[in-house]
Amino acid sequence: MAVPGDPPNGTPEGMGGGDDEFRSDEYRSDEYRSVVFDEDFVRAARLQEYSAQERMGEHARAVRSRSLWSGGGSLSGTGTPGRAARQGMLLVLLIATAFAAAVYLGLRNPYVPPPGSPAEALSSTVVPLAPATPVPGGRPAELYAQSPAADYRVGAAGITLPAVRRTHHFTDVQVITALSIAKDYLVQSSLDPDVLSGAGSRPVRVLLDPDQLAQFDRSMASPSGDGRHAATGWLVRFDPATAVVADPRVRVSGTLAFEELGPEVLEVTTDHTFVYAVRPATGAPAAADGASLFTVRRELRIRFDREDLAARRLELASAHVMAGPQDCSADPAAGFRPLLAGAGPTTVGPPASDPYVSGQPRRTAGLCGVLAQPTTPPAPLAPQTPATPQAPPVSPGP
Repeated sequence: MAVPGDPPNGTPEGMGGGDDEFRSDEYRSDEYRSVVFDEDFVRAARLQEYSAQERMGEHARAVRSRSLWSGGGSLSGTGTPGRAARQGMLLVLLIATAFAAAVYLGLRNPYVPPPGSPAEALSSTVVPLAPATPVPGGRPAELYAQSPAADYRVGAAGITLPAVRRTHHFTDVQVITALSIAKDYLVQSSLDPDVLSGAGSRPVRVLLDPDQLAQFDRSMASPSGDGRHAATGWLVRFDPATAVVADPRVRVSGTLAFEELGPEVLEVTTDHTFVYAVRPATGAPAAADGASLFTVRRELRIRFDREDLAARRLELASAHVMAGPQDCSADPAAGFRPLLAGAGPTTVGPPASDPYVSGQPRRTAGLCGVLAQPTTPPAPLAPQTPATPQAPPVSPGP
């Protein structure tokens, strides 16, 4: 009986049975019957024999180790990697892509802080102050010397910053930034020559939060004393047909303070008095002694969120302004109309308000105050000569 693997016509004569001569018939028939050397078995081998062409080269070894990523080390008929090799390369590519994405996202820092709440509309109150006595005139330097502004500083030097300390949620650098922006706003809105003359408003506009620009533009184009759209609530502006600044050296004095309103809001409060020397805008050039003083008191509440601090802008929350001498019948919403040198006290009250007229109420129209009479700074006391001590009387001798 032939066993699998024997020649079909039997073993040729004269040839030995090889190792079969030393093995039993049972062992020869069953030794390799359960082993199948199929293609998967060959691919799973850890060693691979060089091809005939490779063996003709300079290789000293007869076999080579398979790569872990080669998937059996075999190549397809076209010389491209097999399926397992492609899977290994795809896995490496996926790992590299994930690592690169993690590095990119870490460097880019995609976290965006939540946007701040929209800026509130400005609420302003502008009160004209009527003179109780005739308006004095003279040279600007003499007028300043005889007024309470004699010791005020000139221009931006009068706007000094307070001692800075950090708050619970804002660093000292952020507090300094808020104070410096507030000072810039005061300088641009109260001292800039173009702003004072009404020739421009851009220096003020660029410092405002974008949410307030529409309200600001309407206040400049169509001023109104409704508590929302007075141009003089945003800045100091004179009616160009009434008066012009006679001396650019404006006297300034006041204070700034700050406080934290919440984790995301920092508020700066300003309280400053600005004293201007003005002269008539029309007619012949004013004489050297034809100037007069005009005083503006501005109390502002300015707010900042973190986005405002980064962009160096502000939100003007409220403005309370008193300015004089002015006539109570004049509406100061569009621009201040000073009573100039020689003008007497006015007894004309504010314009009448009709309660039967519907529409938006003019909340600040009709407000008027009385300008206190300026007091002359006290003259320094003359030094007193000490009295000469007198000698005690001498009693005559006996």
